[in-house]
Amino acid sequence: MSEQRVVVMGLGNLLWADEGFGVRVAERLYAHYHWPEYVEIVDGGTQGLNLLGYVESASHLLILDAIDYGLEPGTLRTYAGERIPAYLSAKKMSLHQNSFSEVLALADIRGHLPAHIALVGLQPAMLDDYGGSLSELAREQLPAAEQAALAQLAAWGIVPQPANESRLSQL
Repeated sequence: MSEQRVVVMGLGNLLWADEGFGVRVAERLYAHYHWPEYVEIVDGGTQGLNLLGYVESASHLLILDAIDYGLEPGTLRTYAGERIPAYLSAKKMSLHQNSFSEVLALADIRGHLPAHIALVGLQPAMLDDYGGSLSELAREQLPAAEQAALAQLAAWGIVPQPANESRLSQL
């Protein structure tokens, strides 16, 4: 793939407590910054295999998600490289996660896995509050997750311009 196309994808279910963390981080990145044309911020939700087109068209893929690392709740981690597809399938934490592992595997089999993949993930504090919003612990990590995503993108040479005013109210 000769042309750079960056997909920043928030995964998760907004109706299931901390499960919606990745989507909330993606919303912040969309609201607070102006991005180059080749960068797309995607609310991947729980769409599973419907996300294959985004993955296969990307040269760089940044995944934002709630991940069960088995760590202290609220722990934020960034991983990059080949470990990501295997790590996502190590333990099924949610319905969409297993499907997204399948998306990455299918893209790989078809020869279209992005050359650069990274993950910014949060160890969730609460998943059993259907219809509830993020836990306080997860909400407190949103700014840090936003900064972690920006740092990973900067490592890839992508630096957005701050938006003059937040577009969050448009969401």
